[in-house]
Amino acid sequence: MDSADYGLLSPVWAGTSGAAHTGDRQLIQAMLDVELAWLHVLARAGVIASRVPDDAAPACRAELYDPASIAARSAGGGNPVIPLLADLRAAMRTTSPAAADAVHTAATSQDILDTALMLVAAEAVKGILADAQRTMSALAGLAEEHRSTLCVARTLTQHSLPSTFGLRAAQWLHGIGQSAQALEAAAARLPLQWGGASGTLAAVRTVVDSSGSPATPLELADQLAAHLGLAAPAAPWQGNRLPVTALGAALQDLLSAAGKIANDVLLMSRPEVAEVSEPRAAGRGGSSAMPQKRNPALSVLIRSAALAGPGYGVQLQTAAGTADDERPGGSWHAEWQALRSLLRLASGAGVKLAELSEGLTVDTAALRKNLETAGPLVVSERLMATVAPLLDDDGGPGSGKARLQELVAASLATGESLAELLRKAVPAQALSDAELNAQLNPANYVGEASALVDRIMHAYPVRSSR
Repeated sequence: MDSADYGLLSPVWAGTSGAAHTGDRQLIQAMLDVELAWLHVLARAGVIASRVPDDAAPACRAELYDPASIAARSAGGGNPVIPLLADLRAAMRTTSPAAADAVHTAATSQDILDTALMLVAAEAVKGILADAQRTMSALAGLAEEHRSTLCVARTLTQHSLPSTFGLRAAQWLHGIGQSAQALEAAAARLPLQWGGASGTLAAVRTVVDSSGSPATPLELADQLAAHLGLAAPAAPWQGNRLPVTALGAALQDLLSAAGKIANDVLLMSRPEVAEVSEPRAAGRGGSSAMPQKRNPALSVLIRSAALAGPGYGVQLQTAAGTADDERPGGSWHAEWQALRSLLRLASGAGVKLAELSEGLTVDTAALRKNLETAGPLVVSERLMATVAPLLDDDGGPGSGKARLQELVAASLATGESLAELLRKAVPAQALSDAELNAQLNPANYVGEASALVDRIMHAYPVRSSR
């Protein structure tokens, strides 16, 4: 077991349910499940004796087989199905020679492994989507709670306009909701792969004809898909790898949406910004050298997953784009670990994002302080539309915009308040003190923030968990 990967260098997914669902032993069990399910289909169709599946079942348990041995021997035939099948047949012969003869009838290694990977993916995605729902519920709660909490928006890292923290949380919800919907749709389409040696089901036709079964090979394949809970594809997809790339793309989107949130939290939790903080937990966020530090470990790990994901996605797309003939050589093999890595990253990031969202602390005083730091300059866009026309001079209509820009530049250069500069420049009869203060109040320039919160929450209806 020295070569087993427990995730020592992958803390984002180590120890999570996603790691458990995608481990080697789970993949072995999925391959055995496919072999046994095919026996059930053949038995119901009268192709093999009805007792064979029950006789075969005791041998179809992953704990009976050595993953390390199967992995080492997989180099001989280029995939793990071949050594597993040898061990499976050996186990069956001791109790049921008929089952040993029947197992893997008219199947090929790619049928078993592709279908097993779809089963593993389906199970892993269930957990990913469950964590996404937790995250969405928490973000909906933040959006509602802070619907009117003023903050400063940032564009290209700089203060831009007034906004609300509720809208920021709603936009996070928008990203997770959109990507979760795409992942759910991709999961619903995960297909059975069943085509035989070259995608023609010729071997299935042979055994069907020799047994006198009334079922057709395509009907048997559809029955197998239903038995396994997978979609029945229009045709085998040994050379068409779009089912894999579609799943990979959906997983990447979720990682990107999670990464966006983590990046924002990393910025906002800097001590000099201090607008949010991660939930506390024993043993988390410490430093081996600096005991005073409280590192935002959840966000760091989520961001690491978002950064790693695209590489695996490119690998899947490259493999699909270089697939050759009816069954690809090499490019098919390159998919396996990339797909598993994406599943693990999305699972690990998802559970950590749910915890982060559920326990995120928002410092409203810090939000207000940072907004006030920007001062009246934060509403300068509005002033261009409402106050600039009052500054028009002999330069004609529109000249006030240049004058206002000069006042903004002077405020930035000298530190003098833009409000005071405007008061000197705009006659009181054109704009009273009360009217000027209203123009400068950031609460009066958040646009459709509240309506946008409502629209986003309507698009992704979840029960708030905060």
